[in-house]
Amino acid sequence: MIIKKKDTVLVLAGKDKGKKGEVKSVNPSKNTVVVTGINMISKHVKPSQNKQGGIIKMEAALDASNVAVVCAKCKKAMTPKVQIAADGTKTRVCRKCNEPII
Repeated sequence: MIIKKKDTVLVLAGKDKGKKGEVKSVNPSKNTVVVTGINMISKHVKPSQNKQGGIIKMEAALDASNVAVVCAKCKKAMTPKVQIAADGTKTRVCRKCNEPII
C-alpha cells in the first residue's frame, strides 16, 4: 500500500470530495484508510460503568483508491511512485517534482 500513516491526503470521491486531512490509520488487508475529520459518522453508544452513553461523532474508513497523497513541496495531489535505490531501499517519490515523500 502506497499510503502510510501521517500522510496528508486529498479526498477524490464521496461526500467530502476536495477536502484534505491527515491519515489516522491504514488497513492494507481491506485497502482502507481513516482520515482525520473526513467521512464523519454518528455512532450511538450505550452507557457503561465508567462511560456516558449518547451519540458520538467519529471518522469512518474510506477506500484507499478514493484518496491521493499530497506532496509537501509542490502541494499537488498524486499517486507517488516507488523508486528502488542501488542498495535495494525503496522510497516514495512525487511524480510531479521528483522529491521524496517523508
